[in-house]
Amino acid sequence: MNLIVAVDRNWGIGCGNRLLVSIPSDMKFFRETTMGKVVVMGRKTLESFPNGLPLRNRTNIVLTSNSNYQAKGATVCHTVEETLEELKKYNDDDIYIIGGGSVYRQFLPYCSVAHVTKIDHVFDADTYFPNLDEMEDWKITADSDEQTYFDLEYQFLKYEKI
Repeated sequence: MNLIVAVDRNWGIGCGNRLLVSIPSDMKFFRETTMGKVVVMGRKTLESFPNGLPLRNRTNIVLTSNSNYQAKGATVCHTVEETLEELKKYNDDDIYIIGGGSVYRQFLPYCSVAHVTKIDHVFDADTYFPNLDEMEDWKITADSDEQTYFDLEYQFLKYEKI
């Protein structure tokens, strides 16, 4: 299972249920990487999308504890266990955890690859991703050249669980 995330220098990922920054090449990387795949997200992440609609051309799975929650065009699960059972229908390599914070934390133990866009800046954040650099079982196995978007420098990193 994979995950895909953009983090700042402190591993912040969001503030006020919004991304910290929108970098076009990061959005393009996200689109190209997850297109035609299975994306797993929490309810707030789904609701942060335009019109609160699932991502097109992907299988959307939403995890929420709200037993009455429905999302048109998405499969709704209510526990991690129920979500993992649903994910058995798909190839592990085609599954991407896309947020938010609690969903990342709950599924990190099941993931073997993390696609991290690391932004060399500290933003005002209220949601964080676990710092993979501090975890002995995660190693960077691929990295891009440093990229620039206006005054922001960032890099695409691939971490793998060893």
